[in-house]
Amino acid sequence: MLRNIKSKILASIQNKKINIFLLFLVLSFVVLLVLKLSTTYTNTITFKINKINVPESYLVLNDSSHTLKITLRTSGFNLLKYYFKKPNVDIGFNENIEKSKDYYIWNKHQGFSDLNLQFDKDIEIVSIIPDTLKFRFDVNAVKKVPIKLNSKLSFSVGFDLLDSIKIVPDSIKIIGPEVLVSEISFVETDTFRLKDIKSDIDSPVLLNLPKDNNLIFSENSVEIKADVDKFTEGHLKIPVTVINVPDSLKIKYFPKKLYVTYYTSLSNYNSISANDFIITCNFNEVEKESEYLKPQIVQQPKDARNVKLSQEQIEFIIIE
Repeated sequence: MLRNIKSKILASIQNKKINIFLLFLVLSFVVLLVLKLSTTYTNTITFKINKINVPESYLVLNDSSHTLKITLRTSGFNLLKYYFKKPNVDIGFNENIEKSKDYYIWNKHQGFSDLNLQFDKDIEIVSIIPDTLKFRFDVNAVKKVPIKLNSKLSFSVGFDLLDSIKIVPDSIKIIGPEVLVSEISFVETDTFRLKDIKSDIDSPVLLNLPKDNNLIFSENSVEIKADVDKFTEGHLKIPVTVINVPDSLKIKYFPKKLYVTYYTSLSNYNSISANDFIITCNFNEVEKESEYLKPQIVQQPKDARNVKLSQEQIEFIIIE
């Protein structure tokens, strides 16, 4: 019994010694790391270039070889961040850069101040290689093209669009070489799919843009908007008028009225009346020896759709 207690006490003391040793080991490593990172180093780092503020009328052609090797002098703490992500620097094309016939020419003497502003104050730029970069450019064409909606829509029973679908914006601007821009006359959306629609539509959709790095597009998505309402069928009895009957003739025709059926939204149903429709028969269009007039709807309200007549012919007789 006493022997077991003694063994447990010795084991506990030994574990504490190990834990204390590990703690001091970790602390020593942390202190050493802090001292190392606090030391000033001079390192050369390769930076990728971001081209910014390029005039809209020009296109700087892509060149993956455009990098700058910048030697920096600073603490290890400041250098550490450049090893955890791909470093890059901005080169502006609106100032501190020269333009020749075919190239934009950047040199480190003109561009040093812009570069220096992109680094922390306690980071010193020692050297920049190369001291000159040439960016070939081409003249851009600018073209505005319409957007075409590619959609697959289905509505809940009795629901439909109140008006046409709106695309916002309805066109985009394309910037790029003339030879490429001239081939594009419109841009389609990705397929816009909605099922069982019974409320207004207001949703984004991506554009199906050409995959070409030399082209710039003002938008990569648009908004699809539309008003939706419940629809119903309406029926009205409308008088028929015969026109262009010669003064020398008198005719009788029947029926004098025809039913029209139409499709309209519930919100507009009560605003539609018989006075909104006009049905005429043109006597000049009667075929020789025919006994029938052809009725036509010459006026109907804009909110009525799929308007149909109850019959396609009207009988008439000439009175002697």
